[in-house]
Amino acid sequence: MTTATPQQPLGSGFGARSTATEVLAGIDLSGRLAVVTGGYSGIGVETTRALTAAGAHVVVPARRPEAVPEDLAKSDRVEVHRLDLADLGSVRAFAEEFLAIGRGIDVLINGAGVMACPETRVGPGWEAQFATNHLGHYALTNLLWPALVADGGARVVAVSSSAHRLSPIRWDDVMFETGYDKWLAYGQSKTADVLFAVELDARGREHGVRAFAVHPGGILTPLQRHLPKEEMVAMGWIDEDGNTLVPAFKSPEQGAATQVWAATSPQLEGKGGVYLEDCEVAPLWQGGEAPAGVRAYAVDAAEASRLWALSAQLTGIDAFE
Repeated sequence: MTTATPQQPLGSGFGARSTATEVLAGIDLSGRLAVVTGGYSGIGVETTRALTAAGAHVVVPARRPEAVPEDLAKSDRVEVHRLDLADLGSVRAFAEEFLAIGRGIDVLINGAGVMACPETRVGPGWEAQFATNHLGHYALTNLLWPALVADGGARVVAVSSSAHRLSPIRWDDVMFETGYDKWLAYGQSKTADVLFAVELDARGREHGVRAFAVHPGGILTPLQRHLPKEEMVAMGWIDEDGNTLVPAFKSPEQGAATQVWAATSPQLEGKGGVYLEDCEVAPLWQGGEAPAGVRAYAVDAAEASRLWALSAQLTGIDAFE
């Protein structure tokens, strides 16, 4: 018997090589406001550029505002604010500043993150990848809730990865207090991103807020800053001269496409709580070595609810209490 699942491809007409500009063709975002964490680096830059080109006003919370590209810094459609997702005080300060202005949010893309970093502890001793990639965005979304519902609803996009297949939530040791593995920690944080979208959609849909998780694809960007060149060579990603060796790797413009599609596509109207890849609703993974599809544990409603409860407990923040 096949279990019913919302992870059913739609036939979007787009694919792995589609760009953010292509998926926005014919879509007018004039008067819309988007908040894009990480919108100044890697695929985030291309996300911001595509959204502003379609008419949107984009707020970019940045850990390093000085690193924002000149074209974005000078754009009258881009605002840059300081935000460190690993610091709940910084998250609260940004949210309070934003809410004080009284604007509604149409799109929130939680795209910033860290990958495979050395063991790092932040806040009260939290593992840095779980804290930054998941807890920081969990807190930000909940704190911005009044703005997300202000204009009748919004779309929230959690940028995950196919790396979610590396680890489910490690309920017995979420913070890797006994033996740190940078890739398992990254995988767990990306599973958390998917589960967050599942639970947020379940809670938010009656308020007009729909949530999606996306795998942008493999893209060489500053996200790999913690990986030594030798390690990327050993994994077969690049050669000794730094040239890409993986044909499936995408350009940043292609890597931005799925999150932009999730944020804006009329094809997703009335949908939510699903994992997307290559500008399409991904099927459930059916086994084998191929990374395509989403693991069942990452879209499990009970796991999503349990993670939400843990996140609320750890951060002391829950917009639905």
